[in-house]
Parts: sequence; C-alpha cells; structure tokens
Amino acid sequence: MRKTPLNAVHRASGAKMVPFGGWDMPVEYSGLIGEHMAVRKAAGLFDVSHMGEFEVEGPGALPFLQRVTANNVGKLVDGQAQYSALPMPSGAPVDDVIVYRRAADRYLLVVNAGNIEKDFRWLHEQGPQDVTLRNRSDDYALIALQGPRAQEILQPLTTLDLGALKYYHFADVEVDGRPVTVSRTGYTGEDGFEIFVPPAHVEAFWTRLLEAGGEKGLVPAGLGARDTLRLEARMCLYGQDMDETTSLIEAGLGWIVSLDEAKGDFPGRAVLAEQKKNGPPRKLVGFEVTGRGIARHGYPVLVHDERVGEVTSGTYAPFLQKNIGLCYVPATRAAVGTELAIDIRERKVPARVVPTPFYKRPDKAASTHATTVTTT
Repeated sequence: MRKTPLNAVHRASGAKMVPFGGWDMPVEYSGLIGEHMAVRKAAGLFDVSHMGEFEVEGPGALPFLQRVTANNVGKLVDGQAQYSALPMPSGAPVDDVIVYRRAADRYLLVVNAGNIEKDFRWLHEQGPQDVTLRNRSDDYALIALQGPRAQEILQPLTTLDLGALKYYHFADVEVDGRPVTVSRTGYTGEDGFEIFVPPAHVEAFWTRLLEAGGEKGLVPAGLGARDTLRLEARMCLYGQDMDETTSLIEAGLGWIVSLDEAKGDFPGRAVLAEQKKNGPPRKLVGFEVTGRGIARHGYPVLVHDERVGEVTSGTYAPFLQKNIGLCYVPATRAAVGTELAIDIRERKVPARVVPTPFYKRPDKAASTHATTVTTT
C-alpha cells in the first residue's frame, strides 16, 4: 500500500483511512456530510498527492500531445491548463487528463492515480519524437483547496493576485515563503485551487493552510466528500463513469474532442467525428431517484422492466438532499423526463432522467465545464 507524504498527518488527525487504488488514503475526518457541506459553504482541504504527473518536454512536445490527446493543445498559452483525454482507436479513453502548458516546449500532464503506469506505457507506445517523457509523480505533492472562501483563505499567504488568476490557469509563485504552483482548477464544482508542493514541504504547508483557514470554516476533507461533491457537479470518475469501453461522446465529453483541422489526426478521431455528427448509440445521463433508496454503482437500470444499463455512480447528495446518480442508457431513452427504475436489492425503485449538472455554483458564469482529473 503506497502512502502520500501527508499520510502521517492524516493518521495523527484521526482520519478514517481506507485502501484506494493501491494507496492508503483518508476517506473522511469529521464526517462525510459535514465535510461536503463545508466545501459548499466555506472550504475544504484535500490531499490528492496520489495523482500522477508526467513531464513532456522538447521541440516535439506540442506535435506529440496533439497526436495523443483529444483536445486542441495548440490553443493553450503559457500558464494555461486544459481538460483532455488520451483516446484509443475506439474513441474510448485510456484516461482523462489535464494538460498544463509551461512553455511552448514544456508541458505537464496530470493523470489518474490508478492509471500512472498504464498511461506512461501508452504514451511511450505512441512513438514520441524529439520528446523527453518523465514520470515525476513522486516529485510532487498535490493538495486541493476548494470552496467559495478558498481565495479569501489563500490570498494572505501569497503576493500573487489570485483574483487575476483565471479559471484553468496556473502560476509558479511563493505561498507562505515556499515555491509552489497554484492552479485554479478543482473537482468539486466550487471555485478553488490545486497546489503542487515539494513533498518535503507539504506537511508544514498543509498545517499552515488549516491554521489560516480555520476561522473561515476550512476543514480537512476526505475522498468520500470528494466523490459526493464531484457527482453533484456531474464530473465523471474514470473507472466508473467512463473507461476503455465507453466513448468520449457517450460519456458526454464531446466538448473536449477537437475536430479542428489544425488539431490533426489522433486515435479514434474518425469514430468520434461520426458520433458527434450522428449521435452515439448510448448516453451517460443523470437521474434522480424518486422512490426510497440510494442507487449504487452496478445496480441494474430498467425501463418497462427491461434492463437497459446499470448505475455507474450513485449516492445521497448532501447539499441537494436527494438521491442521484449517473448511468448509461440507449440514446432513445436519454431524454430528460424519461422514467426509469433502479433495481435496489431486488426492489424496483422509480427514478427519472434529469438535467445535469445536478448542482451548479451560484457565481459560476464563466464556464459550463468545471472538471478536472479524476481519481481511480
């Protein structure tokens, strides 16, 4: 079982630890619902150091990334990030990733924890030319400060004007006297930051942030709240809501598939172009349980007693106070308002397809796609 550099801090804080993708991770500290609500109303601090980081450098870095990702990396400027995926010839993702442009010939990829070795191998198999690929996952600790008061908490610790840091942009700065990279990204549906910290400094940094934010409602939060928060915001989880059997269009991620001529060819382009034009055979939809019961991953989804799919993610949504979930259904059954039934332990519990995201923060006007790297 692997441990992040904050493992001892989590245990000393009394966090409930669980195995997660080969890592010993905190699932909750004071309670999932309390942590979830703190992020929605104030702020939460997450350890996501288990995620992977790859450096892609060299004169061939941009052409290589254009050839192996779905989105158009050519649109990025220095200090900008982009949500994307590594598509297969089938149009399904090897993984979903974030691409950070440090310079025209220097990029950073953040990948899912459970896919680090697979992704690195896949990239090498694509035949990089004039490119140096480095797996730097052990050289970064990553923490996420999320919530409506995140900027207020972090601003006194840095000279960077956080208000000028746009969504999906990042900067190399000093925070509390330590060199870090601050990125305005997150996986909760709230405003916030993901902060790349040298592992040797992360314990002191974690403690300092909690001290600075304590009076403003900041609490440490575990993977349990991270999962319920991302589902309320309809952010896909790799390994559940999408994997190597689901196309990016089916998963509702057509907005990260660039068919621009300048983008060029990439694995699965023809398949994804056809599905964008004519529609996919099935779609990932959001549903609300209208009966009694919580839909969990793997539960059968029925229409008129016919099994049409299964729940990919399902939970009680603490902020919305509803039982919600995601599932794949035939495209003909994907319209909002379609009546479904979820087989919950041999009980047919009624549900219906609803618009997503289930939750959208009140001030979120600049972008409709607040998503980041998932964790598996």
